[in-house]
Amino acid sequence: MKEVTTSRNRKRKRQRNSKEEPCESPKNKNNDKKMQRDTKNDGGSSALSKRPKPSNFLDTLREKLSGGNFRRLNEKLYTCSGKEALDYFNEDPTLFDMYHTGYQQQMTNWPELPVNSIINWLSSKSSSLVVADFGCGDARIAKSVKNKVFSFDLVSKDPSVIACDMSNTPLESSSVDVAVFCLSLMGTNYSSFIKEAHRVLRPRHSLGVFNSGWLLIAEVKSRFDPNNGGADPKDFVKAVSDLGFTSSLKDFSNKMFILLHFKKKEKPNSNKKKIEWPELKACLYKRR
Repeated sequence: MKEVTTSRNRKRKRQRNSKEEPCESPKNKNNDKKMQRDTKNDGGSSALSKRPKPSNFLDTLREKLSGGNFRRLNEKLYTCSGKEALDYFNEDPTLFDMYHTGYQQQMTNWPELPVNSIINWLSSKSSSLVVADFGCGDARIAKSVKNKVFSFDLVSKDPSVIACDMSNTPLESSSVDVAVFCLSLMGTNYSSFIKEAHRVLRPRHSLGVFNSGWLLIAEVKSRFDPNNGGADPKDFVKAVSDLGFTSSLKDFSNKMFILLHFKKKEKPNSNKKKIEWPELKACLYKRR
């Protein structure tokens, strides 16, 4: 009798244990196995899958560093003379590549590029006109028109580009028909660049060429907004005219840049009074 009772007690105990600790269903087991596989694949934590991939993270980091370097270089070019900028890049030519990479990235945000306006203008004129491109960058104008183009910049990364200070080019006096400044009046001595353009330009009716003596300027619009610290465009046009040009176009229709066209006078101004050049606002990019 005692033995039977003991057997019943054991049976009841097994039943209680079975209720307190239910066995896992096949479904639960499958879910656990799936979680284990997922954990193994994602390195131990499902949260890691939400993090950016290493390559994307590094690309973003490089982009931020590149943007910071561009802003510093851009500020340097706007706040030093052309000679100082030339010496700066001669010490480390890789900085020039860094600057132009950042510059090209900034230009992708512009709905229209001023260099294309200048290319279109040149394409509408005779291909016999000789052009001097001051601050040519990647020499896009020379690559886009049939004209003979002298391309100048602080560093030459192309055999067609002449590295020099734009206030002292190797061109002969009265040797070109068109001088171009496309977003390149950056130095604190920008007026010396325009004086150099005046020196190398032929007068508008020179040696039978009736379409010479052109000075084309494209600049960031904010630099000529007197309401926000920019120069008064009237003062700038007057200064260029006092140098020996006549104004032929003032186009403020684009929201990003302005276009100013001048023609060199046949005879220099008789009045030699000092020209009052306005200070052009530096075009500094904000940190994003």
